[in-house]
Amino acid sequence: MAIQYKRILLKVSGEALSGPKGTGFDEETIASICAGIKAAHDLGAQIGIVVGGGNFWRGRSSGKMDRMDADKIGMLATVMNALAVKDALHQQGVDAVVMTSSFMPQVAECFTSDKAIAALESGNIVVFGGGTGNPIFSTDTASALRALEIGADAMFKATMVDGVYDKDPHKYADAVRYDTLTFTRVLDERLAVMDSTAATLCRDNGLPILVFDLGQPANIAKAVKGESVGTLVRE
Repeated sequence: MAIQYKRILLKVSGEALSGPKGTGFDEETIASICAGIKAAHDLGAQIGIVVGGGNFWRGRSSGKMDRMDADKIGMLATVMNALAVKDALHQQGVDAVVMTSSFMPQVAECFTSDKAIAALESGNIVVFGGGTGNPIFSTDTASALRALEIGADAMFKATMVDGVYDKDPHKYADAVRYDTLTFTRVLDERLAVMDSTAATLCRDNGLPILVFDLGQPANIAKAVKGESVGTLVRE
C-alpha cells in the first residue's frame, strides 16, 4: 500500500503514557499506543518517536528548584519513558532502539543523525530520550529538531484532542476545529499547537505538522496513509 509519509517523527506526551492514572505508567495504555505505532510501521513507515516526561516530572511544578536542575530531571524522565515505549514495542514484536541526547552508554545509545537514520532504514523504530540535551528547550522543540535531523517528511504531534481549535474545546462548546493552518497564523494568533520556538523551526524548514488525537491510536496509521485526521499545519 502506498503511504503519504514515508518517514515521520511522532511526538508523544509523557502524560499520554499514564492513561487514566494521570501519573507514572499505565501498561494497558502504553500497549494500545504501541499497537497503533506498530500498525503504522507495518505499512512501511519509518518512525522516530520523541517522548515527553510529564507523567513523572514537570519543571514548572518544581517550586523553588533551580530551572536548570529542574529541566535536567525532566530530561531524565523522558529517558525512562523512552525505555518503557521501546520495551512495549518489543513485546509486540517490533524492533526498536532508544537513543539519548546525553552520554549514558549503560542505558542507551547516544544519538547521532547518521546512526538514527541507519536504524530507521534497517527497520527499527527509534525512540529518542533526553530532549535536546539542553535545559530550557521543550520536547516540542526536541521533536522538531529530531524530525529535521532524520529527514522526516512530517512531524506528528499526538495529543489528547482531535486537532487545533480556536479556543479550548474542553471549556467552550462552540470551539471550532481547524482542518488546516499556516505556521504564520499559529504564531500570530498564539494557537495552542506547540511552543513558538518549535513552530518557527518547522516553518523555516518547511516541515509540516499534523496534530491529532492519540486517544484513537489507529489515527497514526490513518495519518501515515494520508487520511484526514486532525489539523495539518504548513506554510
